[in-house]
Amino acid sequence: MFNSITVQTATETESIYILIFTIALAFVLSTILAVVYQKTFRGLSYSRNYVQSIVLISIISAVVIQSVGDSLSRGIGIMAAMSIIRFRTNFKDPRDTLFLFAALTAGISCGAYAFPVAIIGTLGFSLAAMVLYYSPLGPHSYFDGMLRFNLQINSSQQKELELLMHEFCRSFALVTLREIAQGQRLDYAYHVKLRKEKSYEDFMARLKSIDDLQGLSLMMQESTVDI
Repeated sequence: MFNSITVQTATETESIYILIFTIALAFVLSTILAVVYQKTFRGLSYSRNYVQSIVLISIISAVVIQSVGDSLSRGIGIMAAMSIIRFRTNFKDPRDTLFLFAALTAGISCGAYAFPVAIIGTLGFSLAAMVLYYSPLGPHSYFDGMLRFNLQINSSQQKELELLMHEFCRSFALVTLREIAQGQRLDYAYHVKLRKEKSYEDFMARLKSIDDLQGLSLMMQESTVDI
């Protein structure tokens, strides 16, 4: 009897160590994915909550796979319980979805004790993401913020505005253009990246000096970090 208790205790202790190692490995691998996502991100709506989700979903998937084990009934029960959850987040960039799936895959591999698959797969995905980012398939330019304003149609100050944007912006691209005020004015939205020696305060001050320009706003990438 004493021997059976000793064996059972040793087995439980070993299982706890394996579970801790599984969760720790899932955390490390998903953190690598999160760092790669940060380093290769280019956009106007960077979200810290999304980066944390990359890490946490890997741990969750590892624990779920550990809970299921080889039990079919457990698997059905967990699927029924998790079907209550509805993910309503819409990803505008397919790349965001891929990173979330990569973290989910890493967690599942860890939970299934396929540690070499989890490690090699995560490192391979991360390396591919970095190579693609710096390759010709990666982004050639990116922008720091979005500039919005409206101007009267055929305004005499249109040329002044264009010269001002060329003076302050290293690059800019028109995103949307629509009519407002019953067709009397045009509403512009630009992605802009300022020159290194220029400041956004001076840029806004110069824009405000244009009398016909209204509804001026500049939304920087830093201001949308936690959206």
